[in-house]
Amino acid sequence: MAEEGCRGPEIPRSRLYDLLETADPDDTVRQSPQDSDEPPSSGAPLSATVPPTAAAPSPRTADDVARARARQEFAALLGGFRRTPVLVPLDDNEDPLVGDYRGVRWIYAFSDESALARFAIARGEGSREWAYQRVLGARLLDAAVPAVGVPCGVALDVGSEDDGVLFPPVVGIVPDAVAVDVETADVETMDGEEPR
Repeated sequence: MAEEGCRGPEIPRSRLYDLLETADPDDTVRQSPQDSDEPPSSGAPLSATVPPTAAAPSPRTADDVARARARQEFAALLGGFRRTPVLVPLDDNEDPLVGDYRGVRWIYAFSDESALARFAIARGEGSREWAYQRVLGARLLDAAVPAVGVPCGVALDVGSEDDGVLFPPVVGIVPDAVAVDVETADVETMDGEEPR
């Protein structure tokens, strides 16, 4: 009888245990608190402090999941682009070849010579020799884009049916100082003073 008195009040089983799915049937997480070998805690039970509706995450819609997955895939693609040398064709003045579309200037970049050749053929200029430079993707985004002086991004593999990617001039892709989605009124310097 003394043994039962030391056990303490029975803690109700949380509904979260019913939601857990584990591959290991011996997993101790599936044990309810009253079956545990650990002594009961002196604090209030979790189910008393957090209502079950607050503890369970809100269900995500298929669109939310798809958007999150697309953001992760784009972040991986951007990271790979920043670490990879790409081919940047040059115009007659030996400046990077660019095109303007919807108020943004796009620096053309290509992942390899075959992608550049597809672009040249699509322009009807496949027979001429194309001069290009090999440039690290990060250098294009961090140095070349700001040097253009107008809203500018990078168009990778233009002319490829499925492999083309645009890196627009927005926060997280280009430096904040040249991103078009930054409100200049909210930007402050390191000293806390507004920029002049």
